Amino acid sequence: MVTTAAVATTRNGKVEGREKEGVLLFAGIPYAKPPVGDLRFRAVQPHGPWSGVRNAQKFGPAAPQLAGTFLENSVPVRWDEDCLTLNISTPAADGAKRPVLVWIHGGAFRTGQGGIPWYNGARFAANGDIVVVSINYRLAALGFAHLARFGDDFESSGINGILDQIEALKWVRDNIENFGGDPENVTIAGESAGAFSVGILLASPMATGLFKRAIAQSGAAHHALPAKSSDIVTDILLETLDAKTVKDLEAASVDSILEAQDKVAMELLKRPQGLGTTVGSFYPTIDGAVLPKRPIDLLRDGASNDVPVIVGTNKDETTLFGAPGDVDEDGLRRLLDRLGGSPDLIDTYRRNRPDATSRDLFVAMTSDHTFRIPAVRLAEAREPHDAKTWMYHFTWESRAFDGKLKSTHALEIPFVFDNLDRGGVNIFLGEGPLPQHVADPMHAAWTAFIRTGDPGTDALPWPSYSSDSRATMVFGDETAVVDDPNGTEREAWAGRR
Repeated sequence: MVTTAAVATTRNGKVEGREKEGVLLFAGIPYAKPPVGDLRFRAVQPHGPWSGVRNAQKFGPAAPQLAGTFLENSVPVRWDEDCLTLNISTPAADGAKRPVLVWIHGGAFRTGQGGIPWYNGARFAANGDIVVVSINYRLAALGFAHLARFGDDFESSGINGILDQIEALKWVRDNIENFGGDPENVTIAGESAGAFSVGILLASPMATGLFKRAIAQSGAAHHALPAKSSDIVTDILLETLDAKTVKDLEAASVDSILEAQDKVAMELLKRPQGLGTTVGSFYPTIDGAVLPKRPIDLLRDGASNDVPVIVGTNKDETTLFGAPGDVDEDGLRRLLDRLGGSPDLIDTYRRNRPDATSRDLFVAMTSDHTFRIPAVRLAEAREPHDAKTWMYHFTWESRAFDGKLKSTHALEIPFVFDNLDRGGVNIFLGEGPLPQHVADPMHAAWTAFIRTGDPGTDALPWPSYSSDSRATMVFGDETAVVDDPNGTEREAWAGRR
């Protein structure tokens, strides 16, 4: 197969990409200095210039990470601390001003990378004349360990991974026109931790003006840690590594830090109160500058009220995380205690789902608590400011694993990107014909939104969300707008989050 090289110019120097699937791919472009040595745990710094033409035909390494325990991140990946790179798929590096999509990967702020087949932007480029950028950013302790106690140099350490994302957006602003993109027409999007990141970027004053639209898939604006909770995480990390000072942390090997991260999570599970929050360890810290307070509160104050937003979730998010098959009534009661609920919450779900098993109820309640209700709260927070928000709910059920995954977490991603035929997607879909009838309207809606700021199309009008109708686009075997789906369950969470 003959590939055609392509050269584009950045402010740091020239890069050489290649043609792939009829569009141009530039991969592994550095957008910031490698955060190694005395830059570890410090705020991101711009990359310096290079001479000659830099090869940009291969994806760069992921941020340091251990393989996860879930289907989408269970395979070890190539990683390096020199990980702050981005990838661009574009119809042409011709100076035309096309809409730009910047994709932020998920992975619980612990795993993931921008260069995987699910995030291949070639179909957006070919079908929608859109430039797609995917990015890497620092993860877990290396991106979010809160070390402000050690001095001003580490003031941002609890939210460095978000600062990496902001630096990548600045790079896009300054360079994307040379790749055929419009720096004034940027949409940010992400799934799971990527969607939590979108919620934080919407809220952060430091990201103002760097994007025009936003999409949050299975994530909203509740998932950030108070500094006091991040301090607990840091205490356990230091103890696990037998580190007394930040110099000890800087001297530790990356492998030992990664192993210590897992031990921190296990230690927190043993503590009755954990972090005093349902947010996990090594999540972004509310630092007072990048994130002055909880992102949902900043949105209620009017942050980004001029930015159109798509937000939504999948019906059975938490099946991916190993929902217990043997959960009983006592298990449901313990779940309620952890979620701050009360018995009438279970009663509501049981009335609506008379044939549901205890596991089914567990999945429904945890999916709503972690994902759907925060998405609703995000839309409600924006409504008083007349901010445009569109809500979706993804219900197509996987055929894999005897149907146990159902509409699981992350399943919607290849539908959005029109990548049902990419490597690894079949493991999630299961045997049978490709559900292209679901992918086509979803990909078209995202394309319309990225291009115009409205996801409605002639074939599928999509009204914006308001508390009057709570119009929600349900993507499934039958795709249509539904007003207030599962409304009584939504109402049962009133005052609980």
